[in-house]
Amino acid sequence: MTRPLTIAGAQLGPIELGHSRAEVVERLLVLLRDAAGRGAELVVFPELALTTFFPRWWFEDQRDIDAFFERSMPGPDTAPLFDEARRLGVGFSLGYAELATDDDGTDRHFNTTILVERDGSVVTRYRKVHLPGHEEHEPWRAFQHLERGYFEPGPEGFHAHRAFGGVVGLATCNDRRWPETYRVLSLQGAELVLIGYNTPIHYPPDPSQDRLAGFHNELVMAAGAYQNGMWVVGVAKAGAEAGCDLLGESRIIAPSGETVALSTSVGDEVIVAECDLDLCANYKDTLFDFDRYRMIEHYGAITAQRGPIPPTNDEGGPR
Repeated sequence: MTRPLTIAGAQLGPIELGHSRAEVVERLLVLLRDAAGRGAELVVFPELALTTFFPRWWFEDQRDIDAFFERSMPGPDTAPLFDEARRLGVGFSLGYAELATDDDGTDRHFNTTILVERDGSVVTRYRKVHLPGHEEHEPWRAFQHLERGYFEPGPEGFHAHRAFGGVVGLATCNDRRWPETYRVLSLQGAELVLIGYNTPIHYPPDPSQDRLAGFHNELVMAAGAYQNGMWVVGVAKAGAEAGCDLLGESRIIAPSGETVALSTSVGDEVIVAECDLDLCANYKDTLFDFDRYRMIEHYGAITAQRGPIPPTNDEGGPR
């Protein structure tokens, strides 16, 4: 048996501070049509795909920050993307900054991804859990990374959903570095995880990691795919954006951990692969048969503590 699903990764080149939503959506439409013309049934767009990566700037006025956020999805600027996808019969995932308002009038800011089926129906909305960076102004940096100042962690966690003939989960950027992301989704039967990212190649707290940006990107997604028997699609916003070099290397990874499609540029680019969701069983039913092999009685520390606790010897001291 096979369950083929043709998936496209729609990588974006730089989006500058002065680019309008309408300009960006036009680019998304070009990529969507390209992907549909190559047989794609699902198109994956990057994290914060509608704007420049605004957390690299320090804004003192909350109104300047809120200008990057969407109050509705679809909204006036994004409706053409939904309309065209429905016309083409192609689903998509899209990362954006979401401004939600509680019943008491409190504004909530999330780094969000929405999943839309081929008929235009919204499957789910995921709000990023693992926020990297810092909260306060750090002018010593060549550029800021103020995600922790401009967003709050998504409160709903990770959830898999039946869509596109399989079981699909969403994650965003830094989520891909944490093995718990894939494992929690895989424990819900996820066969496909879609991940958008905006990853600077330069990492100010430890520049020695800069040369490893591409290696680490592949490492974490390939490990997540293999160790959980799932397809993983990682799609970048890439190139020199506002003087910050963003990693490209968008890729589609099989449950074996092998990359089956890889971008070759740091600009707008579509990669496509036919992904057989039935291949997941080759791993979920053998080496990574969770029900048979997982020893959860030994994993309590994973959810019982945040940071490390040094081991002790029989006398209570360090081992």
